[in-house]
This record gives sequence, C-alpha cells and structure tokens, in this order.
Amino acid sequence: MNKATKQISKLFAAMALAGVASYSVAADTIKIALAGPVTGAVAQYGEMQFIGAKMAIEQINKAGGVNGAQLEGVVYDDACDPKQAVAVANKIVNDGIHYVVGHLCSSSTQPASDIYEDEGILMITAASTSPDITSRGYQLVFRTIGLDSLQGPTAGNFIADHVKPKAVAVLHDKQQYGEGIATAVKQTLENKGVKVSLFEGINAGDKDFSTIISKMKQAGVDFVYYGGYHPELGLLLRQSAEKGLKVKYMGPEGVGNKELSAIAGEASEGLLVTLPKSFDQDPKNQALVEAFKAKNEDPSGPFVFPAYAAVKVIADGIVKAGEDDTTKVAAALRANTFETPTGNLAFDEKGDLKDFSFVVYEWHKDGTKTEAK
Repeated sequence: MNKATKQISKLFAAMALAGVASYSVAADTIKIALAGPVTGAVAQYGEMQFIGAKMAIEQINKAGGVNGAQLEGVVYDDACDPKQAVAVANKIVNDGIHYVVGHLCSSSTQPASDIYEDEGILMITAASTSPDITSRGYQLVFRTIGLDSLQGPTAGNFIADHVKPKAVAVLHDKQQYGEGIATAVKQTLENKGVKVSLFEGINAGDKDFSTIISKMKQAGVDFVYYGGYHPELGLLLRQSAEKGLKVKYMGPEGVGNKELSAIAGEASEGLLVTLPKSFDQDPKNQALVEAFKAKNEDPSGPFVFPAYAAVKVIADGIVKAGEDDTTKVAAALRANTFETPTGNLAFDEKGDLKDFSFVVYEWHKDGTKTEAK
C-alpha cells in the first residue's frame, strides 16, 4: 500500500467512524444528506430509505444531473435516537449541506427539523408520519409519505367495519410516532362505537410482555392494535401465542419488516398492517424494480419508493426554481406537481402531500403480504 493509498484509506476510516458515507462524488455537486438509522433496532428501515434515495441519485446523475451538476448523497446515522438526530442535524449544517432526505423516526425528525428550518436547509422525510412535524408553519419541511391522522383512521375504520371485535386493546411504545398513531386509532374506534378496553404504553426495548398479556386476558380482549415498531410487536405476537392469548393483531407501517417474522415466527401469520401501497407492483415501475434487483436490493420495503420520490422532488424542484436556493426551491415545491414513481405529487402549504393513501395488508409468516379484504 503506497502513501497515497494509505491517506485515502485513513479518510474513509475517519468517515466511517463519524457515521458518514458518501456516494456519487463529482467535482460539481449538489449534496443531499441521507439521514436515518444505520445502526440500532430499526436500521432495516433506514436501509430501505437509503437504497431508495441512492438509486434516485444514481439514475438522475446518469440522466445528466441537475442543471449541469451531479448529486452527491451523504449518509448520516441518527440511530433513530432524538439526541443523536440533533447531533446529526448540526453536523449537516456544519458540513454545508442544504438538502436532507430524512429523518426516519418521527421522534428524531421533529427536533432535527427545528434546526434545518432555522438554518435554511430543505428537508423531505420519506418515512416520518407524525402530523406534528408539519403543523408548525415551517417553510422548508416536507414529506413524501402520508400522516398518522390518515393512517390511524384507515386502520380504525378497517377494524370496526371488517374485523368487528368486541373488545380492543390499543398499545403503544410511548414514543411520538407510536403513541400518536395509537391515539388516532383509539379515537376512530370510539367514534365508530367500538369498545377500547385497554389503552396502555409499553417501553421500547422491553423483552417481557407477560404483564400486559395478562391484563389483556383479564379484559377479554379479542383484538390488539399496536403503535410502534417491529422489535416489540414481534415479541408481543410470539409471547401472546405462547401464553394462549388468541387474538388478532394490527400495526402501522413501522412494523412492516421481514424481521418481524424472524422474531414472531408462526405468530406473525395473519397480522394486519397499514402500509403505503406496493409501488413495486405498479407496472410502470418495473424497470426501476429490476434496477434494484440487479443490485440485490429489495424494492418492496414501505420507505424505498417514497425515498426515491423525495430525491426526485428535490432535483426537479431545483430545476423548476432555476437555482440552488432552498427558499426558492421550497416555493417551487408548493407551486408545482412532480412526476415520481409513487405518483404525481403535489404539496400543500404545510409541506404534506395533497393526496396519499394507506392500504391494509395481511402479513404472512414468510415475510410477504397480500392486500386484506
């Protein structure tokens, strides 16, 4: 190894230690920070976001880039931790990056977005669904996924109209995303006249759910909605089956991960999940699906296509604005419609999509899903 090679190796080692990796480097670039969990319990979701965003960057660059410039994606690891997300946001500011695709977890996205708005950085989250993120009148915060205020009623109405349980337990992980969507489901159920016998939080990271399972047995619960992520739900499913609590479970897009089946095994069969529609099944996206598969990447994750769309919207917004100025790009995003693999996207004044729908799927023990009827 010569001296120059050693210096390059040291540079990449330092970048890895900093939790940063760079893609598609070119002399004249527009950098986009890709912020989300590289490590931690929900790193699988971060990977969905990263492969979608990086594919968009690659394809846009191959097509000539943006106003003559190439895009460069820089990955930052926030581990889905709010404190680390703030540190990441500050690093993005210090690194002079003006665009962000991320973060993933709502509890990380919200504090990070405060910094981006203050510092003139345009952020598009492809995964955070909490309404609070876009309810503060910010001008530089957008998302390419729907809100829990839509997803919650979608779940609640399906439970009331199709499952028709007698007594429901609504559980959550006490975090912004989990508790927020659980609350929306509870309100929808109660408005439909469905009895919510338990509304309780568990702690993210807990491993033993025998106490809450006993409570559900005593309450005569015959259906459980869980707001949170797959590690806890996987254990809840498995332990419920082991302890003889024979109930059907449902969760939001944060549980729609093949790792859920690895944790729960047979108990994951028949779980109901609300997810963005399967964009990888749309015939118009088949060339893109093949491009993912050529890289041995799975295009079916719920955040893959919304992340691709986020990069596409940033690139097209810069073109429509005529310059790389985030305030003008934000104005262009609100004033135009953008053609993406997730559909023609238009944003309202809050930065939310004017049209988005969640679909109820039935999960299978092999990690696949089919639309619920």
